[in-house]
Amino acid sequence: MTDDHGTADRTRQPVARKAYYSIGEVCELTGLKPHVLRYWESQFRILQPGKNQAGNRVYRPREIKVVVLLKHLLYTRKFTIEGAKQRLEELRNEETIEERLDGVLPAEFLTELKEELVHLLATLTPPATTAASSDEATSSAS
Repeated sequence: MTDDHGTADRTRQPVARKAYYSIGEVCELTGLKPHVLRYWESQFRILQPGKNQAGNRVYRPREIKVVVLLKHLLYTRKFTIEGAKQRLEELRNEETIEERLDGVLPAEFLTELKEELVHLLATLTPPATTAASSDEATSSAS
């Protein structure tokens, strides 16, 4: 399928995943501030991002899913830090946390992310008329 811009419809394809994300990228994806993520690292053993050679935090996709789950528990479900810790432990006992994380992303977040990606794709895709115009200008000059 193609959209109005003649580009392929990417709604059914997953977003290209990176192996590691910076704290700034995670903040942008989740709408959280860096100090919140650093605090959560001190409170939740499950959230322990690695560090690169420069000493900066690097989050893997699994850790981003944990951040989204924590945000859901703390902000949407209104759990306390201790309550969220208990809930994570319950989830660990019930099923693997990864299985539970997949259904956490709210539809609004996914819709906004899709819109931003479509806008970015449109911005980065050169218009088809540019090549045709330069070909016409070259043939006219001859």
